[in-house]
Amino acid sequence: MPYIRVELLKGRSPEQKKELAKALTETYARVFETRVDGIHVTFDEREHHDLALGGVPFTERLKNRKKETG
Repeated sequence: MPYIRVELLKGRSPEQKKELAKALTETYARVFETRVDGIHVTFDEREHHDLALGGVPFTERLKNRKKETG
């Protein structure tokens, strides 16, 4: 049973996750020539304050982006 684990920041809609799960499942099945009904997709959502890029927490990145866009 293959598992696909997706880590992402909170804020994506259930519809977006459903679309991504479908695309990942179909692609995995095509590439590895397997059935889709045994492929698991798990979403691990993180709070913005739990992640940083380049030493800058995503909460600060969001504040800076809002300042830049207006």
